[in-house]
Amino acid sequence: MSFMQSNASANVTFVRPATFFINGFFNIPHAKYYYVFLSLVYVVTVLGNLFIMFIIYLARRLHTAKYIAVFHLALSDLCGSSALIPKVMDTFLFEHQDISYEACLIYMFFVYHFMNMQSLTLLVLAYDRLVAICFPLRYHAIVTKPAMFLIIGVIWIFSVTFFSVLVGSVNRLSFCGSNVLDSYFCDYGPIYRIACNDNSLNILLGKICYSLLIFTPLILIFVSYFCIALVLFKIPHGVDRIKAIKTCTSHLLLVVIFYIPILSNNIASIITPLHPNSRIINNSLTQTIPPMLNPIIYTLKTEEVMQSIKELYKRNKVNTINQKKKTL
Repeated sequence: MSFMQSNASANVTFVRPATFFINGFFNIPHAKYYYVFLSLVYVVTVLGNLFIMFIIYLARRLHTAKYIAVFHLALSDLCGSSALIPKVMDTFLFEHQDISYEACLIYMFFVYHFMNMQSLTLLVLAYDRLVAICFPLRYHAIVTKPAMFLIIGVIWIFSVTFFSVLVGSVNRLSFCGSNVLDSYFCDYGPIYRIACNDNSLNILLGKICYSLLIFTPLILIFVSYFCIALVLFKIPHGVDRIKAIKTCTSHLLLVVIFYIPILSNNIASIITPLHPNSRIINNSLTQTIPPMLNPIIYTLKTEEVMQSIKELYKRNKVNTINQKKKTL
């Protein structure tokens, strides 16, 4: 078995492949066009998230705790897409489907970590809306900039620690047969499924990962909005109620766009076995489309952001006119 490397420790020998082969689509003609589409999605994602980060940085009115979280969401979207899509392009458009064992684990870590950051940042934004609507008089005392930086720091430490353990758990697996991954990236599930020794711990960690990544944040977001709904029903004036609801619409859209496709994919796979090609398309779109749409939604659906863009445009226009006058 020339392509295998053996790593002996105590009385246990772990057999690791020098490389994994990322299989991608099965027998689909012109599959490269789909990867070209993903590259276009990536370009829009980069431009959109850089734009919203640039606006938040320049506009003083957006230098608040809430927009620290929005900036972090845009950064997570940008980094998550950058961790995934360029490597997918390199793998399939340039046919570099072999990836070294170590590079595969690093690839997996960054994709999962930034996807988790997106999920947890949506939870942080739900907390922001909960405090803003349920405790409006105490909002600025509770949701401060230092508090927001602390929350983001804690979720980073948690995510890096958990996914280091998750990715590290692959090292206890032996790969005696195939090194082919039926996925479009170094996905945790396809890796532990081709192991030839006991993978029960990896299955457990996979379930915990799914719970932490999807179920726990989604349940907490649902609880937050349930509490918000109870408060909104108590508001006597319809105009005030609508105004409060408008502050939540952009976040609710982001939650729906992020979580519903993931839940739909997993429910569909439980009900009926998905063809590998369908699973790859569904999962790749689930991971790449939300980061592209998030900055567009925040730009178009958030009044504060739109006002900031208009103010920056007017300021830039005035500065341009003044510079022209000076040159004359």
